[in-house]
This record gives sequence, C-alpha cells and structure tokens, in this order.
Amino acid sequence: MTDTTPTPPRMTPRPSLGPFARDPRRWEAEQERALRTGHVCRDTACTSTCEPALVHERTGWGWLAWTVPGDGTLPERPRQIGVLTPGATRTQRLAVRWLTRRPAIRIALSHTSDVSLRLSTAAVGVISLFTALFALNHGAPADIVLPTMLLAPLLTEHLPDRIDERAREHIRTVEDVAACQYLQRLAALHTYLVQAAADNDRYELRRSAEVGHHLLWDAAGLLQDQDTRAVSAQLIDHERLMVQLADQVTQTLARIRTEPRSGETNQPGGHEGPLGPYPPGSRPTTPRPTPGTSRPRGTVFMTQPESGPADRTTDVFLLFAHEPYYPGPGAREINTTVVAAGSLLHPQVRQPDGARIHDLLTRGRRPGEIIPLATLTHELGGGADWPKAGDWERVTTDLLHLVRSGECDALSLGLPEIGRALVCTGPHSHVRAYDAAANDFIVHGPAERAAVLAEVGAFLASLVTEQDLWPGDGLLAPLARPAWTGQESR
Repeated sequence: MTDTTPTPPRMTPRPSLGPFARDPRRWEAEQERALRTGHVCRDTACTSTCEPALVHERTGWGWLAWTVPGDGTLPERPRQIGVLTPGATRTQRLAVRWLTRRPAIRIALSHTSDVSLRLSTAAVGVISLFTALFALNHGAPADIVLPTMLLAPLLTEHLPDRIDERAREHIRTVEDVAACQYLQRLAALHTYLVQAAADNDRYELRRSAEVGHHLLWDAAGLLQDQDTRAVSAQLIDHERLMVQLADQVTQTLARIRTEPRSGETNQPGGHEGPLGPYPPGSRPTTPRPTPGTSRPRGTVFMTQPESGPADRTTDVFLLFAHEPYYPGPGAREINTTVVAAGSLLHPQVRQPDGARIHDLLTRGRRPGEIIPLATLTHELGGGADWPKAGDWERVTTDLLHLVRSGECDALSLGLPEIGRALVCTGPHSHVRAYDAAANDFIVHGPAERAAVLAEVGAFLASLVTEQDLWPGDGLLAPLARPAWTGQESR
C-alpha cells in the first residue's frame, strides 16, 4: 500500500535582510549622519546622475550598501552587495574596510569642468609646498626637495585608486537592481547560517556556514559578469542548495534544543568528559555467563596471560573513525567506534579481509590494548600495504552496520575535533590547531594522542568490568598463520 502521509512543511525561517537588523540604533546613527552630510533623494527630482549617500553595513562575508530614503523609511533593497572571497586572510579582510571607507571629498577646479581634486590632495600640496620652502631655506638639496614636493600630492591623488584595484581582486560586487534583489535573498539565508554557527560551536553548523559562503561567492561571480536571465538555471540551483543548508541547520538547532532534556535518558551515569559523550552501542539480550558454566559462543575473555610478541592476543580492540551519525532523536553525535577484535571475524564483515585485519590487529599486542585503524595504516608502510591486508573501508563500513543493527557490541564515541584528528593520524604524527584567543597554532602530538587513547581505555575498562564487548555470533576461525607478508613492515 502506498503511504499517503503528507510531507511536513519546511521549518526553516525565511529571513528578510534589512539594514543593521541586529543593531537598529546603528542604522539610526548612520541615517542621521547621511541626512546631515550626504545627498538624500527626497522627491522625484533626482536624476540618474545623482550620487546618493551610501551606508555600508560590513559583515563577515562582505558588505551591503544601503541608500537612505528621504521619507525616513527603511530601504527595501541594498544598492550594492560585496562578497569577500571564502577563506580570506587577514590582509584580504582589510579590503572590505578599505572599499567601504567614506568617499573622499573632492574640489572642482572650475564650474565648467568635471576635473576635480581630492581635498586631501590639496591639503598635502599646501603642506608639501611650505615644507619644501622651509627645507630649502635651511640648505636642503633642491634636487631632493622639489621632486618630493611634487610627488606627495600625486601619490595622495592616485595611490588610493591603485589600492582600490588591488582590493577588488578579493571582492565581487553586484549593483544591478535585479542582481541585488536575488543576491539579497541568498545573503539573508547565509546570514542565518552564520548566526547559527556563531551561537553554537558545532562542526556541522560551522561547515554549513562555510559552504554557504562559497555558494554566495559563486553566485556573486555569475551576477557580476552576466545578466540574471542568462544564468537563471545556475542561480536557481544555488538558491535551492542554500535553502537545503538552511533546512539542515534548522533541524540541527532543533535537535540541540532537545539534547538537555534527552541527555539524561541517553547517557546513563553521566559519562561525559573531555572526549565528549560516550553512548554505548546497543547490546543484545545474550545471558551473562555465571561461574562454573561455559560462556556463550562469541564472547571474548578479557583476562588472559601475557603472550609473547609473536603470539596472537585476542583481547584487543579496534578503534576507527567514520562519518558522524545520530543514534536517535536528541542523541549526541557519534563519530568514532570501538569494537572487539573478534567482530572482524563476523560473517557479515567482508572476508577474508576481516580475518586478515584481525590477524594483523591481534599479533604482538598487549591484552586490553586499543589499536586505532590509523596505527595499522602506519604499520603497513603508511598504507602502501593495505591492498595486501584487505579493503579497510569496506570492513569498517560492515562493522558500523553490525553495530547499528545490534549484531555486536561497541563503544560509540563522540570525540571532539582535536581528539578525533589525533586518533586518525599515526602514532608519531602531529596535528596543528589554531587558537583564536592566543592568535597562534597549537601543536598536538604523540603525547596528546596517547592521552586520548588512555581516556578511551579507562572508559572502556569501566564498561567491560560489567560485561565484555560481545563480538557477535557465528564468528569465523582466525587465520592459522599470516596470509600475507606485510608483518615485517610493523
């Protein structure tokens, strides 16, 4: 039977982008300044040659330039929109401030000519004249004083134009009425993404804002060079993608708002620390063994005698990162999983790849050791020998499917960004992170990686004291000997 349940309406707000929407007093101040010092069109007598005063509203992604209506109302559309290149450096961000500076005051040389000079040029010319006379009077060489006197006003007049050209290399500006109207809608959606990312430091929100900035930059490039009708199909695609981003952000914010209420039920015992939340994987109703009885098939003995470096140690665990997911409504993000080594022998895992990785994982280890997948990559010649060992991507995908379907036990982790990056690198690698407060990069290395693994290990130990991680039923037999020759690369 076909499900005829109607699709729920979109929840994403469609914000309108007005001047200084989050700071109305700023608009009032700028409006008063424009009425006092600039040209404001108060009636229909203004012509197309009029240059109305512009109020520039700077944003993190560029600016909006608003005109000031003479009747005191708010303008509906910006006269100009500028979009800064994504991932701009500090120097490139200065281009926004430079291009949105107040216009220079110019002095007409005559009433019948359009030639004019900057007021600053005339001031510098007068100052340089008197400075030159003073220097010549005190014996300064004329071949130095006179060229300097002439060069100073020339630089004052023409250097800002050259800087403008360089600054515009990092900015795409749109001034056409139809183009501004379209880009205003896109900018309103992007502003919603940016505000959401600023209010909540979640990776998915920050990433949505980054993608939105790229869409805004691309759309500005289309509108800057072509008519809206010529690129209407591309513009529709950009707006649809931006709307989808806004919908995803709305859903994420709704999920975040429900987390405090559902956190107590999803996280029994309040296990949360620097590593983030640790919701355990779903456990089947396999009865626990009692003293004097045999353990169920597939359970792992957590206590074994020490083995030699060449012997197999089955009491180890595989840690691997994966695409984030949410186990249920209001649940925390899961981005890393730890499973017992025996889960690699599950028949639903790609074989013999799983058995080969199991052989590599369990030889020469310490009982209870947690081995990240990145450590295996390091031991396999930086990944060069993975084709001999097996398809690790397919194997980890199958393992994650087992965990989410309840076919084996797992420790599901929501590692923070730095912790996850550390376990995704080799044991001797380093991770650099930018500290905005210190305005410097912080280097995390093997010591910090070991600390992350130690904390994961401590939490895992507290879980397995109650019940071992169940690797699943119907496990295959491990390999009797190494099935490939990559062991010596460890």
